[in-house]
Amino acid sequence: MTHTIDSMPKSLVPAHAGSRPQAWEHGHTVYRMLGIVFGVGTQLLFLFTVVYLFLFLRYGSESIGSHWVLRDLALAIGFAVPHSILLAPPVQTRIKRYLPSGMLGCVHCCTTCVSLLVMFHFWIRSDDTVWHAEGWTAIGIVALFYASWVALLYSLWLTGLGYQTGLTQWWYWLIQTKPPVRPFVTRGVYRWMRHPVYMSFLGLIWFTPTMTLDHALLTAVWTMYIYLGSYFKDQRLLRYIGTPYREYATRVVGLPLIGFGTLRRYPPSN
Repeated sequence: MTHTIDSMPKSLVPAHAGSRPQAWEHGHTVYRMLGIVFGVGTQLLFLFTVVYLFLFLRYGSESIGSHWVLRDLALAIGFAVPHSILLAPPVQTRIKRYLPSGMLGCVHCCTTCVSLLVMFHFWIRSDDTVWHAEGWTAIGIVALFYASWVALLYSLWLTGLGYQTGLTQWWYWLIQTKPPVRPFVTRGVYRWMRHPVYMSFLGLIWFTPTMTLDHALLTAVWTMYIYLGSYFKDQRLLRYIGTPYREYATRVVGLPLIGFGTLRRYPPSN
C-alpha cells in the first residue's frame, strides 16, 4: 500500500517532511515536548542569570588578574553581538524557517542569558580603582543602584515582562492561540522618556561605590551599546508603529540627560 504525506497520520510524518514550523504548531508529540522543555528551561535560565547579574554588578568578579583589558573588552562586546545579530530581520526570517514565531522570544532570551553567563564566568577584575566611595556617599550610591533595579522592573512591567523573556509568546504557542497585538505604551514613565528600560540599565552599571578599571571598561562599552540600541529601537518602532510613534517621539525625549542626537525629541513633521 502506497501512502502520501497528506494521507499519513501526522504522528507518522517524518520531521523533515513539509514545514518544520508546522510540525511545532500542529501537535507533533516530539516537537511539542521539545518546545515545552525549551520554554520552561529558558525561564529558569533567565531567573538564574538575573541573580548572577545582580551579584556581578554589585560585587564584581571573583577572579582577579593583571592581563584583563583585552579579555574583558572582548567579553563586553561579545555580549552585545549575538543579541544584535538576532534582531536583524534577515536572521529572524531564517530562524522562522525552523521554529515557530512563538519561540523567537525564548531564542532571544536564551542567547542573551548564555552570553551574560559566559561573560560573568571569564571576566577578570582589576585591582585598580577609578573611585571608591565610603560612608554616606557609598550608601547613597548603593541606594541608587537598588532604585535602578526597581525602575527596571517597573519599566519592563509596563510593556510586559513576559515579552522580554519570551514567556508571553511561548505561552500562546503552548495553548495554540494567536497572541494579541502588543500594545504601544505611553503611560507611566514612558510619558517622560521613550527608553526607560535602557535608562534603568545605565543606573545598574554606573551606580557602584567602587568603580574598578574593569567595571569602568564595562560601563563605557555598555553605555555606548545602550545609546546605539536606543537609536535602532527607535528605527524599529518607527517601522512597525509608524506615525503614532513619530508623533510620540516629537513630545518625549529618548533618554534624559543624554537626550541629544538621535535621542532628542523628533522635530515636528511638516
